[in-house]
Amino acid sequence: MAPPPLDQEEEMLVPNSDLVEGPQPMEMGQPETARTEEGPRLDEPQAFRFVWTIENFSRLSTKKHYSEVFMAGGYKWRVLIFPRGNNVSYLSMYLDVADSAILPYGWRRYALFSLAVVNQFHANLTMRKETQHQFNARESDWGFTSFMPLNELYDPSGGFVVNDTCIIEADVAVREYIDYWAYDSKKETGYVGLKNQGATCYMNSLLQTLYHIPYFRKAVYHMPTTENDLPSGSIPLALQSLFYKLQYNDTSVATKGLTKSFGWDTYDSFMQHDVQELNRVLSEKLEDKMKGTVVEGTIQKLFEGHHMNYIECINVDFKSTRKESFYDLQLDVKGCRDIYASFDKYVDVERLEGDNKYHAEQHGLQDAKKGVLFIDFPPVLQLQLKRFEYDFMRDTMVKINDRYEFPLQLDLDRDNRKYLSPEADRSIRNLYTLHSVLVHSGGVHGGHYYAFIRPTLSDQWFKFDDERVTKEDMKRALEEQYGGEEEFVQANPALNTTPFKFTKYSNAYMLVYIRESDKEKIICNVDEKDIAEHLRIRLKKEQEEKEDKRRYKAEAHLYTIIKIARDEDLMQQIGRDIYFDLVDHERVRSFRIQKQVPFNHFKEEVAKEFGIPVQFQRFWIWAKRQNHTYRPNRPLAPQEEAQSVGQLREVSNKMNNAELKLFLEVELVSDGSPIPPPDKTKEDILVFFKLYEPEKEQIRYVGRLFVKISGKPIDILAKLNKMAGFSLDEEIELYEEVKYEPQIMCERLDKKATFKFSQIEDGDIICFQKSALLDSEEKYRYPDVPSFLDYLHNRQMVHFRSLERPKEDDFCLELSKRHTYDDVVEKVACQLGVDDPSKIRLTPHNCYSHQPKPHPIKYRGADHLLDMLVNYNQTSDILYYEVLEIPLPELQCLKTLKVAFHHATKDEVAIHYVRLPRQSTVGDVLNELKLKVVLSHPDAELRLLEIFCHKIYKIFPLSEKIDNINDQYWTLLAEEIPEEENNRGPHDRLIHVYHFTKEVGQNQMQLQHFGDPFFLVIHEGETLAEVKARIQRKLQVPDEEFTKWRFACISMGRPEYLQDSDIVPDYFQKRDIYGGWEQYLGLEHSDTAPRRVYSVNQNRPMFEKAVRIYN
Repeated sequence: MAPPPLDQEEEMLVPNSDLVEGPQPMEMGQPETARTEEGPRLDEPQAFRFVWTIENFSRLSTKKHYSEVFMAGGYKWRVLIFPRGNNVSYLSMYLDVADSAILPYGWRRYALFSLAVVNQFHANLTMRKETQHQFNARESDWGFTSFMPLNELYDPSGGFVVNDTCIIEADVAVREYIDYWAYDSKKETGYVGLKNQGATCYMNSLLQTLYHIPYFRKAVYHMPTTENDLPSGSIPLALQSLFYKLQYNDTSVATKGLTKSFGWDTYDSFMQHDVQELNRVLSEKLEDKMKGTVVEGTIQKLFEGHHMNYIECINVDFKSTRKESFYDLQLDVKGCRDIYASFDKYVDVERLEGDNKYHAEQHGLQDAKKGVLFIDFPPVLQLQLKRFEYDFMRDTMVKINDRYEFPLQLDLDRDNRKYLSPEADRSIRNLYTLHSVLVHSGGVHGGHYYAFIRPTLSDQWFKFDDERVTKEDMKRALEEQYGGEEEFVQANPALNTTPFKFTKYSNAYMLVYIRESDKEKIICNVDEKDIAEHLRIRLKKEQEEKEDKRRYKAEAHLYTIIKIARDEDLMQQIGRDIYFDLVDHERVRSFRIQKQVPFNHFKEEVAKEFGIPVQFQRFWIWAKRQNHTYRPNRPLAPQEEAQSVGQLREVSNKMNNAELKLFLEVELVSDGSPIPPPDKTKEDILVFFKLYEPEKEQIRYVGRLFVKISGKPIDILAKLNKMAGFSLDEEIELYEEVKYEPQIMCERLDKKATFKFSQIEDGDIICFQKSALLDSEEKYRYPDVPSFLDYLHNRQMVHFRSLERPKEDDFCLELSKRHTYDDVVEKVACQLGVDDPSKIRLTPHNCYSHQPKPHPIKYRGADHLLDMLVNYNQTSDILYYEVLEIPLPELQCLKTLKVAFHHATKDEVAIHYVRLPRQSTVGDVLNELKLKVVLSHPDAELRLLEIFCHKIYKIFPLSEKIDNINDQYWTLLAEEIPEEENNRGPHDRLIHVYHFTKEVGQNQMQLQHFGDPFFLVIHEGETLAEVKARIQRKLQVPDEEFTKWRFACISMGRPEYLQDSDIVPDYFQKRDIYGGWEQYLGLEHSDTAPRRVYSVNQNRPMFEKAVRIYN
């Protein structure tokens, strides 16, 4: 049995299994996770630390290596390592139950443990990972297959193996086993949890927090939706549905409907994101969708506050202020003991003096003070604690697990309202009470989210951990989420050893406070009258259907599904829904029959359903043949019909599923009344017949006959003509439909040969048609059965989309998979009214990204249509088209470049397309471009730059062949070469200048570039102040804005900030750096200001990706 599902994270924790080659099952766990409680609170566990010193580590010759046995929690344990990796290039390390082989049947134990490789140079760099597991006979070891890379472990300078000695620590705390499967959240707490889709614990904790703000919930219920809306396409309806189920369900609620309304796929659900970012994006979406409704403005009313950024001169009467709104506040954790210290730091005054003076309008450079004060706080205050930050010394993201206290009541009017600006409304009492604590448990490489919430602001707290909700006390919700270290009592006090400490990797990450004066309004009553009637009806119906499905599934093992195909089904389906074989069993009448019911009793059920008395029924078993066709194989014997339904299904069904498929043979006389089925001997075979009519391009089922195996088709021609409605002496041709995969096999039948000679047997299909029509091949597209079946097999409906509108179908064409390239473009040209098919260019569809592939199909670059549609192992039905100005063969001899031209004196960029022969050079491109653009003067020289991510990577030599230039991913920018560059002195330098902002993510401090990069000549001895003045003139930036800019010399991604008095050339390499994007002058300032200022999220762990809601 697999362990209870944990949140799926980036690190895989697996039981050691001496991994075999190829895929194998792996258990998901919580990496680097400490003390994530599972279920009701237990007494603190007894813990033990085991230290294992391994000498001659590099000379260990065994694949796996065990430690000595140690005791923890009264049990025997040992550590298992794979020094060279368990079939991976990582150290693999596990905790193992040492005596698992001799323990009694059914044993189990639950342990929280950490494994570590000690860094012998710097203890704070010790590699430690924590997890928890329920050990049992099947999973007697558990740990980390990819604990740490082998190259880091064996690096002599790394400190993990010193003097060929490695030190490993195991901290083990054993807990009493609790059966969490039997736990009923609704019964125990009155609340239900949310199911985890894979890595959606971050979303679940936020949704529970928002749901338990009743004013917010009521606003969501009042968002207009209709009974015609689909939850998958409506975020309001999906959120209403989710909240309704949280309010009224007895079991945990799925979130797939909501994530589908976000436009997310399975990949998004298995990608962990950041709580704050999801909160921001979701709030923006809801705010937008509430516009024009009765609940417009709810998001702002609840969550929006305002602060004032100010700069105030000290010696002159000048003050600059800017009001900004916020939905949440990011508070520093590092260096702050509690939430008040963070607020103190938030409003701390910065002195602008010396080289950092403020440039005040009309007053020049002045000493000033800069800071932030709050104009107003929102009723619901969301605080993001900056638990993640970039460590420049280690060049990596780290989690701040320091102790950080937060109060049950938060007074933001303290110390004479020092956080408020002068214009703040002093009549409002900013006293807040704690509503929710969102917790992140883990490290930067993975983790788990859950929430402690007081839904009614009473003394009772609840822990919402995905599907499970438990009652918790205040200490668990507050003090134990402060972070810091926790001391464990030794298992054996007699040893008198120093108690060891665990770093608490579970700590508060987001706090929600509600203002005392607003709590009656916010913690309001929400009942069914707040929910639209159509929503109540829809959701109650869904609940009833879900309960029916649950009951149906629970009882499935007691029943057999019997699917009965009849002549009527064949008549209805063949030629409409299907063409090959006889019937689609998903579209026939099915019966759900208890397994113990005798089959003869089931026949009475069939008699009632179809009006066919039992004595006139004969049932045939279907069989799947080796050629993958599915045909009636033999009639049921009397002794089989005497069995129960369950026994018959087991005998007849080799696939061992719950279905029994039968064909009901009923013989009718001319007036339509049934008669007993004829006796069947070994000489009799049951054959099915289809009629093909070339003039109609139609095939249909006309009936079945018993024929003698020694007989000949010529003996039954009159009967077939009668079936078809032909004259009895009509000449007809017969074909056996043998198979249809992978290719059609339909063979003409010799009418004078015996059925035995032609290998006809029970269940075979014979197609026939008029012989005279075979002589009219020119008259009909598909004159015979094989050609028509081949057409059907290769028929393909293709949706064509303009490459300029890749989301919209323009038209559909019925084509054949065997059509050649010329056939396809000719039909597209005909559809579009284009005279020359060679001007049609097609691009295939990527089935995974649902976008056009980056490269179009070359002229006659695909043999057949099928080659154009296949994408790896998927077949698409979409192609994109373009209508070219010149034939594609000619175009392929040319190169088209998309070139942006930056005018020398105007702040504008124009896009030009330059098309030249592939052997042309960059010089030819620039000459062609001169004919299309307006130059600042006739003799101006141009150059072509390669731009990527707002950085200059290359200046193209004039002689470079354009065939080597890729403008698919890179931007080509042409510009005039400034006179200043052409007139450089011997000591002048040319440097790159880029705009940037700083952003933390992806395990490092990232410089986010934007805007247009440019070159700048710097002169010998030139100070930053002089360079700044020239840059300000060049970019025409107003003084007020320019004073906020910072300047840095950036080398290999690391900024070194400059002062006005610094000599700029001293910071750059002693050479011109054409293509030297690795060193440049950075202009740090904000990009275009967003509509509302949100906190820039620098609090995202490295494994989390940006959140997007698409609908």
